[in-house]
Amino acid sequence: MTRPDSGPGATDVLAAAARIGGVVRRTPLLAVDALPAILLKAEHLQLGGSFKTRGAANAMLAGNARAVVAGSSGNHGIALATLGRQLGVEVTVVMAGGASAAKAATLRSLGARVLQVPGGVVERDRYACEHAARTGAALIPSSDHDLVVAGQGTVGLEVFTDAPEIDLIFVPTGGGGLLAGICLAATCLATPVRIVGVEPAHGRRYARSLAAARPVELPPPDTIADGLRGQRPGVVPFPIIRQRVDELIGVTDESITSAMNLLHGAGIAAEPTGSVALAGALQFGAAGRAVAVVSGGNTLAAPPAPHGAMSAFAH
Repeated sequence: MTRPDSGPGATDVLAAAARIGGVVRRTPLLAVDALPAILLKAEHLQLGGSFKTRGAANAMLAGNARAVVAGSSGNHGIALATLGRQLGVEVTVVMAGGASAAKAATLRSLGARVLQVPGGVVERDRYACEHAARTGAALIPSSDHDLVVAGQGTVGLEVFTDAPEIDLIFVPTGGGGLLAGICLAATCLATPVRIVGVEPAHGRRYARSLAAARPVELPPPDTIADGLRGQRPGVVPFPIIRQRVDELIGVTDESITSAMNLLHGAGIAAEPTGSVALAGALQFGAAGRAVAVVSGGNTLAAPPAPHGAMSAFAH
C-alpha cells in the first residue's frame, strides 16, 4: 500500500485522463424530467458497466503486468477482466462471502479466475494481497491504490468540464477511491463545488473515521449496495477525503431502493450501488444544481421502459 504522505495529487488525475483516454468512454451527463435540479453522471454506460474501468485501466496501462489480482465485490473485477481480455493479461479476482453470484458468473464468462473466501472485505483483501505475493501477480486493489484513485478522478474532470456551474456533487462511497479521485479533480480545476460522499447507513466507515480523526474498522455492513460493503477507509483515499470532502451522509436501503426505482423508471439501468448517490441527493434536498454519480449498472434485470423524458445535458 502507498503511504498517505506520498499519495496521488491533482496532476496525477490529468495524467490518468491522458493515459486512459483511448480505452474508456467519456460518459454523458443525463437530464431527467423527474429530477429537474439533478444531473446524472452515467457511469453505468462505461465499458465494463461501471466507473471502476477508469482506475483499473490506469493501473493496468501504467504497470504493464502479465497477471493481476484484486479483491472485488464484482465491478472492479469485471473492469479488470474486461480490460485483461483485451490486453492479454491474466486476471484473478478474490470475492468475499455473500458476494453477488451473478457478478461472479460474469467474471468467469470474461475469462477471470474467481476465488471466493469466507468473511468480509477485510478478509477478501488480505487474501488477495497474499495471493499476489505467492504468485508474483500485480495487486490492483479496488480503491486503495494511487493509480486507481487517479483514474477514478477522471469522472470528476468530465463532470466539472461539462457542467462547471454545478453547486454540489454526490458520490457513492465504499472504499473511497471514487470520492478521493473526485476530490483531487476538484482541486485540480479549482472548482468550489461542494462534494458530498454518500455511504450506506449501516456502513459509514468514512464518517466514523473522520469523526475519530483516524481510520476506524467496522464489521461487514448489511446493505443492498453490495459494492459499498467496505469496512475500513483506504490508506490512499483517507487523507485526500479528509482534506477536501465537504460532507458525508448515510442512506438507508429503503432510500437506495426508491432511488433505483426512480432511475429504472427513467430507463437507467442502475444497480443498487449505482443508485446510492441519487438517494443521497434526494435526501440532502439542498437548493442549487447538483450531479449524482450513477456509478454502475451491472444488474441482471433490465429496467422498464422510461416513463418520462431523458436527454444528454448540453452546457
